[in-house]
Amino acid sequence: ICMKWGTRYGPEYVNKIYGMVMRNTNRPTRLTCFTDDTTGIRPEVNCLPLPEIELRDDIAWTPWRKLALWQKDLGGLSGDVLFLDLDLIITGNIDCFFDFNPGKYCVIENWTQMGQNIGNTSAFRFPVGKYTHIYDELKTRQDEIVKKYVIEQIYISREIDEMYFWPAEWCVSFKHSLLPKWPMNFFKVAKLRPENRVIAFTGKPDPDEAAIGVWPVKSPIKKIYKHVLPTPWINEHWRE
Repeated sequence: ICMKWGTRYGPEYVNKIYGMVMRNTNRPTRLTCFTDDTTGIRPEVNCLPLPEIELRDDIAWTPWRKLALWQKDLGGLSGDVLFLDLDLIITGNIDCFFDFNPGKYCVIENWTQMGQNIGNTSAFRFPVGKYTHIYDELKTRQDEIVKKYVIEQIYISREIDEMYFWPAEWCVSFKHSLLPKWPMNFFKVAKLRPENRVIAFTGKPDPDEAAIGVWPVKSPIKKIYKHVLPTPWINEHWRE
């Protein structure tokens, strides 16, 4: 499953997720996209309205909206579902994501908070309707929860009953795992490893930017170290 709202990510992101999923599974698979605009999304994608959730204006269209997925009824879906952010690339077979600790909440260990037991929700799997308290408690204690945790993935990590991290080599960050450290990022291209299956692009650059070697930054100081060379393997995988 995936979610698309607003205008930052166009329908081509959903279409590429669909293409990457279908090229990297050997099992009957369906992609469901929860969205407020189906325009341009290929017909093979099962599009459903965004799940309802009442959020404060300041967080209404942030990753907190992902918590709508934790309610009991999720568009008629059941069993384990794998959530994928739109701005990631699938580079290897993903069938193992459904074989790993079935029936449990499985997620990436956040690359910038290693050892702190915090999941990164760029790619996570959960059984629909099992952990409804994540959704229900947010409805009744929203101000308290947002103030305490600030970020939705920290809230989930602290309040979920069970959490299992994917094997580290399956899900990596383009920026934190693959991009050479400064100053080598000016001279070496980010290297994809055969064991990598999902590449997450948190923050900037986005996949299309990294593919052509663009890291949009306004600060002159940040331009000194935020640099990416054109990365050909991105477009080899990131396509419909």
